[in-house]
Amino acid sequence: MNQIHERIIDIGGTTARYLEAGAGDPVLFLHGASLGSSNDVWTPTLHDFAARGFRPIAPDLPGFGRTPTSDHSIAHRRSFVLSFMDALGLAEAHLVGHSQAGRIVVEIALEHPHRATSVTVLGTGSLLPPDPESKGGEGEEGTAAEPTLEQTRSLLESTLFHRELATDAAVAVRHRMSIGAPFAAFRARRDAPREKSGGLWRRLVEVRVPLLLLYGREDRGNAAVRAAQAKALFPQLDIRVLPDCKHLVQWDARDALADLGAAFMSRAAVARR
Repeated sequence: MNQIHERIIDIGGTTARYLEAGAGDPVLFLHGASLGSSNDVWTPTLHDFAARGFRPIAPDLPGFGRTPTSDHSIAHRRSFVLSFMDALGLAEAHLVGHSQAGRIVVEIALEHPHRATSVTVLGTGSLLPPDPESKGGEGEEGTAAEPTLEQTRSLLESTLFHRELATDAAVAVRHRMSIGAPFAAFRARRDAPREKSGGLWRRLVEVRVPLLLLYGREDRGNAAVRAAQAKALFPQLDIRVLPDCKHLVQWDARDALADLGAAFMSRAAVARR
C-alpha cells in the first residue's frame, strides 16, 4: 500500500497541513464544510488513487483541521486552493470537491479552466436544481457547543449509508478535528452571512473541462430526484447516482469513486494532451 505523507507548507503566511501519496498526475481532493471535516476524510481515497498511478493530494482548507484562518468565506477557500497549487508548483491538477467544496472546484473551472485538468463533484447539493424542502446550504452540520465523542459519532453516522464505517478510530479523528480551533472556525462560519451560490448549477454546462458529478441515491435533500432533474434539463452532463450511498460518497462508494474517477481522469488527461 502506498504510504501517505503528512506535510506542512506556508501559504501566504498561513501554515497549511496536507496529505499526499503516490506519483503521477496530481489530483487535489477538497473536503466539505461539516464540523470535523478535514483532509483525513480522504485517507482511503488517497491510497486508492496512488495505487492507480496518480499523485493524490488533500489539504486542510482554511478553518479546518490544522490550517488556521481569520477569513471564513468560501471565496477565501477558493483563492487558497489556487495559492496552494502555486506553492506546490502545480500548473494544473484534477480537482475533486466533496459537498460544499464541489462549488469551489466548479467555480475554479469556470474562472480558471487552465488550472483544472478535470473536475469531479461529490454530493454537492447546490449544484442540483433547488430542493423546495431545503432549509440551508450543504455541508454545515454541527452542534451548538463543542461536541462530545458520541455526538461526533452520531453526526458522522448520519452522513453514511454504511454506518459501520464510522469506526472508533474514524470517530476519534473526527472528534479531534471538531474541538478547539476547528470548532471556533465552525461557529464563525455559522454566524457569518450565508453566501449564495447564485444558481451555479445552471452554469455547469459552461464548464469547458471534463466534468463528472456523483451523488448518493440515499443522500439528503432528495439528491437522487434532483440529479435526475438536472440530467433531464442538461442531458450532456455526466451525472451518476450511486446506490447504497449517502452524503459521504468517498466512504460509502469508495470502490465506485476509485474506478469511475480514475478512468474519467485518465481520459481527461489524454484529451488535455
